[in-house]
Amino acid sequence: MAPPPKVRHMDHFTIVSDNIEATRSFYAELGLIPGPRPAFARDGLWLYAEEGRPILHVIEQDKMPEPRRGVLDHMAFFSTDVQRALDWVRAKGIPFRLQRAPEPFNIWQMFFPGPNGEDVELDFAPEEAAPAGWEGKPIIVTA
Repeated sequence: MAPPPKVRHMDHFTIVSDNIEATRSFYAELGLIPGPRPAFARDGLWLYAEEGRPILHVIEQDKMPEPRRGVLDHMAFFSTDVQRALDWVRAKGIPFRLQRAPEPFNIWQMFFPGPNGEDVELDFAPEEAAPAGWEGKPIIVTA
């Protein structure tokens, strides 16, 4: 079996909000500053810590999900070796989605469920080589 990828550090948390301005204001009081964000299909904002890293991502929702699953959407960790991570999820039979963030960020993003149903994201440097089978569009494997 392929060895598991190793987490290097916490990257960010993502929350959903149906009141983006109240969310921006609240976290501004805690010292987080809105900054650059890729042009994802859904609106939102990235909030940066003073060391210049976006540590809280906010995805705007018209209406909060029902039943409410909580405001934490997923946990993201920075890792290395996207090919090894891809081999690992495949070997374990874990459903996943691998994609690249839009320009100018281009980071590799892999999403998969954790053992308790929590959503986990591993992020990889944009400079990493494309994994085997990458054809320029998301790879989605369900069960």
